[in-house]
Amino acid sequence: MKLEQWFDKGMTSEHYIESMKVHKENTASIRKAFTIPEEDLDVLNQLGEHSLRVIAITEDWCGDAMLNIPVLLKVAESANMDVRMILRDENLELMDQYLTNGISRAIPIFIFIDREGNEKLVWGPRAPMVKKIVDDERAKLPPKDHELFPEKQKEMIQRLTSQYTKDEEIWQEVYESLKTSLVQNVLM
Repeated sequence: MKLEQWFDKGMTSEHYIESMKVHKENTASIRKAFTIPEEDLDVLNQLGEHSLRVIAITEDWCGDAMLNIPVLLKVAESANMDVRMILRDENLELMDQYLTNGISRAIPIFIFIDREGNEKLVWGPRAPMVKKIVDDERAKLPPKDHELFPEKQKEMIQRLTSQYTKDEEIWQEVYESLKTSLVQNVLM
């Protein structure tokens, strides 16, 4: 299937958020609290002139999606981009074209397409600073075959979820990474 067809197949962000079973409140909370810096509105307006659309490969249980989707939606709103959500687990044919490091089905993945349905930019699953935070947390875990691994991994996920939902600096890092990638790949 072509990207245009995937976009058409996707659900609106409103439908996606309405149907969420996990992280719905956290996603809504970040979306409500995060704001685009006033000084960036001009550049986002310039991006809006390119009529970009976004295919977001996601799942509502994903903590990184919980963090990144609200930021994307604010950017899309300011840059007049239409966003459609594709559920990863039901659409592996698309997901497997956007594997992280060629092996991982990490999400979210944001595929920005132009008017003709051509890929302009792929972003995700994490901003560099967030990747470092996650890598540092994972380094503290015992080996996967250790009896305490499940418990320690659950604690790590709880810490990350708390940090993702409360730390506005992380939201800004996601935003800056997304904005910089868009400027470099679309405006330059």
